Amino acid sequence: MSLAARLGSVCSDVSEAEDRRELAGRDWWPVAMVWEREGRDPVPSRPEVVARPTSVEEVSTVLAMCNSERVPVTAFGGRSGVCGGSRSVYGGVALDLNGLSGIEAVDHESLLVTLGAGTNGREAEESLRADHGVTIGHWPQSIDLASVGGWIACRGAGQYSTRYGTVADMVEGLEVVLADGSVVRTGWRGPRSAMGPDLTQLFVGSEGTLGVITSARLRLHHFPDNRWQGTWLFPDLSSGLAACRRVMQGGATPAVLRLYDRRESKRHFGEEANGCALVVLDEAPAAVLQATRAVVEQACGLAERGPDTWVDHWLESRNDVSGLGKAVEAGLAVDTCEIAAPWSVIAGLAETAPAAVMSVEGSLAATVHASHHYSDGACLYITFAGKADDVDRWYRGVWDALMASTLAAGGTISHHHGIGLVRGAYMAEALGPAFGVLTSLKTALDPLGILNPGKLGLPSPFGPSPWP
Repeated sequence: MSLAARLGSVCSDVSEAEDRRELAGRDWWPVAMVWEREGRDPVPSRPEVVARPTSVEEVSTVLAMCNSERVPVTAFGGRSGVCGGSRSVYGGVALDLNGLSGIEAVDHESLLVTLGAGTNGREAEESLRADHGVTIGHWPQSIDLASVGGWIACRGAGQYSTRYGTVADMVEGLEVVLADGSVVRTGWRGPRSAMGPDLTQLFVGSEGTLGVITSARLRLHHFPDNRWQGTWLFPDLSSGLAACRRVMQGGATPAVLRLYDRRESKRHFGEEANGCALVVLDEAPAAVLQATRAVVEQACGLAERGPDTWVDHWLESRNDVSGLGKAVEAGLAVDTCEIAAPWSVIAGLAETAPAAVMSVEGSLAATVHASHHYSDGACLYITFAGKADDVDRWYRGVWDALMASTLAAGGTISHHHGIGLVRGAYMAEALGPAFGVLTSLKTALDPLGILNPGKLGLPSPFGPSPWP
């Protein structure tokens, strides 16, 4: 009996159709667009079978069967990742979690919502706002594609994270199916439980390598009815970063605090943006907005004010990624890399990281903006482009240079895009001895290594990583 036939006996929707298998193996890894244009794909991505369960019981049975037969399983939702994390690099089963979707429960008093892992982000947000007057506050650029389970699996951060936190701050509890089919629930017992280590955070950011998230309980917020916005121009990125640090350490948490270098400022806002543009947007009760505005204005000091229409333009264009496809059609390779570091080193890293990209032969441009801010540091978002006869060699060279400069500065190699395939080779160095702990956790929870093998830089029984 074929694998599809065996799975069909325990899952309501199983397919070997070519189009579904091809689609299931894709995500938004930018270099893959170049490979597609060139008619090649050096990294395997096509599963043998696509299974779409509609209940946690079906997920449990599918995983138990695959575990007993040592069949690799790659779970996916909206496939909006940009690091190759959804690719079924060793074939096997692509586990489509979109059948586990919808709002399961809303606790209005506690401001909590339970959602199926396959729930689309925009659909969840619009339903919660319209029917319940609340918001999750998570608004990633990929909101039209991404699923709730994907947010959590990659430890995502939305564009309003300074106000609402990242996904790691939003998750109160999880339902997870382990490799052997066991179903476990973490959290759910009340705020800040002190019942040993936080097992919820064990699965947040695990990218499907430790278990398959089937349901999540997230914190909510009353939907705000007040908004304030403003823009400033700084002579250089360093002075703008210093202002952002003063905002965060002054106790303010504006929903959006984004600082662009000079090239990105002009690209976003035109020639009148003669400096490094800071875009600030907040939504909160009136008293909170008033306090936030006072802190921001004091932190920005005598910096030149920009037009508020820049914020409107940012809101209208923030999720537009059409330029990526145009660049690929023009023969360029384009990608982004988000890193983070403490305030004490962030200004230096904002210079060395783009310089590292430009040191690689074939690089044409490298720009930077600071996209997420905290009291102890910030996230830098590097956008780079290049053109080379050997695209793969250039691409790997850029990532080598970026990761080396980040680690040398004392930063983290990923802030919210995750690890997937593209960063796997750097995990051992980034984590040091803690990488052995992560490997031990993988062995304990998935001893046969069937869950999303080849990702997070973890060793796989199915062979070496296809993108070393």
